[in-house]
Amino acid sequence: MCLAIGLGACARVAPLPPPLPSAEDPPGAPPPGAPPPAPTPEPAPAAAVVFDGEATYYSDKLTGRKTASGERYDPGALTAAHRTLRFGTQVRVVRVDTGRAVIVRITDRGPFGKPSRIIDLSKAAARELDMLRAGVVRVRVEVLR
Repeated sequence: MCLAIGLGACARVAPLPPPLPSAEDPPGAPPPGAPPPAPTPEPAPAAAVVFDGEATYYSDKLTGRKTASGERYDPGALTAAHRTLRFGTQVRVVRVDTGRAVIVRITDRGPFGKPSRIIDLSKAAARELDMLRAGVVRVRVEVLR
């Protein structure tokens, strides 16, 4: 028993130094075995483009008609019309008085009535905002991408 204890004390080996970087490692790379670098924080997103005004929604009579983008209007799709945003742009539309929100894709131009009206929504998007009865509601439109 004494012999085992004595050999155990002699068997200690000093740790090896970390290996040197090889020629294949990219410059500035941490040496092998080094802890990974701390993640760099994501840059803050740029200020979103925001519009405030009124929203309306498309009449059912327009179902199947071509929009300015060439797509056919589908009242069940989450789409919208805006005067200047590029086709395909996704926006979040927030109903100001309730906070309800929906994300839609711009597929058409309009509305062309009153200047206070900034977006025309599909019927499905209007339903998400619970605005079918009101017809016109105050909204904030936030450009996502």
